[in-house]
Amino acid sequence: MGQRLLIKNVRIFDGLSDGLTDGHVLIDGRRITAVESSPVAETDGTTVIDGAGHTLIPGLTDAHVHLVGMANTLIDLVMGSQTQLAAATLARAKDTLLRGFTTVRDMAGDTAGIKTVIDKEPELGPRIYPSQAAVSQTGGHGDFGFVYERPTALGGSESRAEQIGFMRVADGTERVLAAVREQLKLGASQIKLMVGGGAASLYDPLYTVQFTAPELRAAVQAAEDYGTYVATHVYNVTGIRRAVEAGVKSIEHGHLADEPTIALLAERGVWLSTQPFAEHDHSFMNPDSAAKNREICAGTDQLYQWATKHGVNVAWGTDLLFEPDRDDLQSTMLARLGNYMGNLAALKMVTSGNAALFRLAGDRDPYRDARLGEITPGAWADVLLVAGDPTADLGLLADPAKNLAVIVKDGVVVKNQLPAVQHTADRDTQ
Repeated sequence: MGQRLLIKNVRIFDGLSDGLTDGHVLIDGRRITAVESSPVAETDGTTVIDGAGHTLIPGLTDAHVHLVGMANTLIDLVMGSQTQLAAATLARAKDTLLRGFTTVRDMAGDTAGIKTVIDKEPELGPRIYPSQAAVSQTGGHGDFGFVYERPTALGGSESRAEQIGFMRVADGTERVLAAVREQLKLGASQIKLMVGGGAASLYDPLYTVQFTAPELRAAVQAAEDYGTYVATHVYNVTGIRRAVEAGVKSIEHGHLADEPTIALLAERGVWLSTQPFAEHDHSFMNPDSAAKNREICAGTDQLYQWATKHGVNVAWGTDLLFEPDRDDLQSTMLARLGNYMGNLAALKMVTSGNAALFRLAGDRDPYRDARLGEITPGAWADVLLVAGDPTADLGLLADPAKNLAVIVKDGVVVKNQLPAVQHTADRDTQ
């Protein structure tokens, strides 16, 4: 897998530092083996790409995706077969990679099998940290059963969302334990729970608090017993605080939090994995969901301000769903992150910053053999060559087709718009 590849004459943002350095990067197989300021010998068997002063950055990461949801519409999820849904997801995963996202944390959806396929053929899509089905209470954010159907907890049939492994509805500590263990059995790296209302769901206003404290503690215990952690969808103050007290390690979203609650996250070392939402990022068919979306988006500015003020560990994700023709918003939302912090801070967040959150998976981390989100010796060979300087203009990343000249993932050249020279013994002696 991979090759011996030298990318020379580049300006390097290593994912960690506060500026760029001039140099050359050597990749051997799946790892970065050298980052040098002096020229590197172009030995036999080495493919050389002259970066010509472009900027080399680590592969981008997205800490909150739904690959199945991004690739399929609601009608697809209701009507499509499992093979259709999986095929569409794999096809769209390549689009995600071509936008420069070499690693994603999937927060609901049956993606463990797709991860297995991509790990064997890295050019097919990004690395995936799967959560498998998100776990919801009856009537919670992940309950997509119809109101006239008997709940599964009372002997009813599974909803379509449960049948396709997108959601799992569970009530009571025993069922929550079983649901968490089921996802781990299916290959989850971390666990996702729904702990408050959301915009897309039909039955739960944003103020609702979901799962009792014993249920949450049971989920956390089951995850910790497997060496990993629980992340929770939640916007409101009460839900966030209940999740933190139960031992949850990552709050997903959090847009309706107050300042003391954000300060609590910093005090407890809990991550805030959030999104720079704008109202037009999602479309909704019913006015109630649209109204909830407006309320969520109104909290975006204040959320980032408080998180910065209190030094919270913040990760970045997109949470796009059910509109495959708008998936390029993933790049737009990344560029928008620069509105809430400096370009350099944003680049750190979407490279080494997110990677630090991913490492909370501990023993369940499928990529723990090397570092992600860095251009350092020994790190995974995931790099992008940008035509321009994204530390000065983050907007370059909003147009990956134009501005990403080279994409390398797992040591494999996925895209290259520059000349590449293969060094061989015959060529070198001519």
